[in-house]
Amino acid sequence: MQADNRRAADLDRIVHWPEDSTMTCSISRVEYFHTTIKDRPGEAYKFLSQLALLRINLLAFNAAPINPTDTKITIFPENPKFMKNEASRAGLYLEGPHPALLVQCDDRLGALADIHLHIYEANVNVESASGVTDGRGAFGYVIHVKKEDFEKAAEALGI
Repeated sequence: MQADNRRAADLDRIVHWPEDSTMTCSISRVEYFHTTIKDRPGEAYKFLSQLALLRINLLAFNAAPINPTDTKITIFPENPKFMKNEASRAGLYLEGPHPALLVQCDDRLGALADIHLHIYEANVNVESASGVTDGRGAFGYVIHVKKEDFEKAAEALGI
């Protein structure tokens, strides 16, 4: 079962940013899904616990309020097809998939600026993005662009 819950290796590309640096990046095309839950204590725990029971591994997760009573959950599964199948069998409603880019890099000053420079030079607007460092010299960064600009952004980042 573990082998069924892995990303296809051909979605990743190892690049160096900028090209003359030693900063190694893995840039992947990923898919994400949305759902809405009640904005109450424990609701995110219940949802995430269901995913764990279904053996759905996540690359990224975001929760944000959309009104006083509801929260929008965005999940980035490691294996979207596996997740969609298992979530459907469990009766979970998920909207998607939608495309995004996942950047995982060695951290250094200006790393995000370099990534955004490549996207800017392709004349693509970043609609939203979110990232975090691991505190040990690496970071992860999720980039959202308009669907019609996705291929241009991916190409600008070398994938």
